[in-house]
Amino acid sequence: MPVQSADATSPLPWNWPERLPAAIEVREVGPRDGLQNIDATLTAADKVRLIRAVAAAGVRRIEAASFVSPRAVPQMADAEEVVRAVRDLPDVSIEALVPNGRGAERAIATGAVDRLVFVVAASSTFNERNVRMTTERSARELHRVAGLAGEAGTPLSVVVATAFGCPYAGDVPEETVLSLVSLAVREGADEVSLADTTGMATPASIAALVPVAGSAAGGRPVGLHLHDTRALGMANALTALTLGVTLFDASVAGMGGCPFAPPSARGNISTEDFVHLAHELGVATGLDLSRLVTAARLAEEITGRELPGQIMRAGPRLNAATRA
Repeated sequence: MPVQSADATSPLPWNWPERLPAAIEVREVGPRDGLQNIDATLTAADKVRLIRAVAAAGVRRIEAASFVSPRAVPQMADAEEVVRAVRDLPDVSIEALVPNGRGAERAIATGAVDRLVFVVAASSTFNERNVRMTTERSARELHRVAGLAGEAGTPLSVVVATAFGCPYAGDVPEETVLSLVSLAVREGADEVSLADTTGMATPASIAALVPVAGSAAGGRPVGLHLHDTRALGMANALTALTLGVTLFDASVAGMGGCPFAPPSARGNISTEDFVHLAHELGVATGLDLSRLVTAARLAEEITGRELPGQIMRAGPRLNAATRA
């Protein structure tokens, strides 16, 4: 039977091999997103070991902590101690998630944070569960955070959470996502990421939203923060690669999850698994896959649990490059 060609109206870029970027940037979020919903409290020393391990693999952007209320996320109570302990890492951007002005003040006061990452959910229902504010109020808080970042000379990223759907409210209007992307740019963010916070995205929804978000961002980079709840994380990442996305969040060993999401929500796409995919496609990452596997095994050691990353168990495909 001959292969059927794709419908010309399909949102999927079927000529994907011709559209892959030459190189991408991977931001490691394991020390923050990966650890925040683990019940056992980890020591600052163990968190620092993990950060240093991923930096040794060549990762140059690491989301090391979130500056949130310790009552809400006890695992992040030592955020100041952690970021100060890794400020000596050469050529590594230590980044911190902040949900409000108070968090931004704390992060800036450490003198060890190179970039603020502000998060706002497109679903107001989720935003209230996550940061105890409506989306509208978070949008106002962004103005305060942007002002603090500007005064400190600290770059600002904005993450639009639940961009592909909310587990509580269902579909999220595209116009809401795009309005938040536009707001982020107006407030001075130099990049915006769309977060599939609980793993509701599909290749089709990635293909539909990413291009229009890029237009709304007015030339600023639009990245992706993907979760693997429904086993579509890598398919979504591949689709994004074909659309020219060059900034991806990933978590070593596939750790991750939001404490305020349903228990069924799974972790981020695994850093080492995604890097393996990129290298197999000939897309450069600048990262050492074997050292990422070492970091993944360390993550299992310090968390005391089996984590979902696949490459640390199966290994790369025979003769696959470990660094690209």
